[in-house]
Amino acid sequence: MPARPRWSRRPASRRSDARHRWSNTALSPSPAGLAGGLHAMNADRNDLATLVSPPTATKAPRLFEEICGQIRARLQEGTLRPGDKLPAERELAVQLGAGRPAVREALRSLEIAGLVELRKGVKGGAFIREGDPAVVTRSIRDMVYLGSISLQALTESRVIVTDAVVRLACERGTEADFQALEDSIAQTEQLERAGDFERRRVQLVAFYGLLSRAARNEVMIMFMDSLTEIVLGILNRVNVPPRPLTLQVQRAVIGELRARNADAAAELMSEHLRALHLYLLEAADAKVGAR
Repeated sequence: MPARPRWSRRPASRRSDARHRWSNTALSPSPAGLAGGLHAMNADRNDLATLVSPPTATKAPRLFEEICGQIRARLQEGTLRPGDKLPAERELAVQLGAGRPAVREALRSLEIAGLVELRKGVKGGAFIREGDPAVVTRSIRDMVYLGSISLQALTESRVIVTDAVVRLACERGTEADFQALEDSIAQTEQLERAGDFERRRVQLVAFYGLLSRAARNEVMIMFMDSLTEIVLGILNRVNVPPRPLTLQVQRAVIGELRARNADAAAELMSEHLRALHLYLLEAADAKVGAR
């Protein structure tokens, strides 16, 4: 088993224990090993053991997947952080005891996953990226387009997330946040008067991004941005005009937020989104039927 890579930040006094954990966990992140450990710790919980027990036939991870697992383990431990540069491909292959093609494939896979940035040039190399919420958006969008997530499930999730966002915004939002929402509505109206309906649609959904930021919760911001961007893409594909009462509802929601009436604000928004999503589903079905 190869020694612990030199790019770890862990102090020298702890390298022996770290090397043991490296060889016994990071190099063997198989579902079977994980489930077996859970089963041993919870032998008296038959229901839990049933849930975590893996299928009888498991597929062994490929070499590049094991390398990805090792790098992800270093991120989890905190020995790799955003901005850190990984060793050169040749050195990394030696340290991991793998061929350069496997290392190259692993780095490309991590780049696609949004964990690594591959830069070219004299100062290039593989760098750990800052967290990129767009990765979540791409994953959900791909699953929608592939049919793994239904449009109904997507819109239902948006109602649930927005309800939580509205309640948090009612509690944590400031007057500056509420004024930003008012300004967004004014910009939407200006674009409508100018007949710029494509930008109007984009500005219309920007309201939800501002709303999520008033909630002061980065996870909710990520979810809201992802769901809103995907819904906007669907709106563009089915090319339906906006519902006429949308801006009126948005203004009413702002009024309830200012009054700190979370239940009323959440109910207004939920009813609006349910009607909007039904409108969207009907338009999508009509477009499919017209083909």
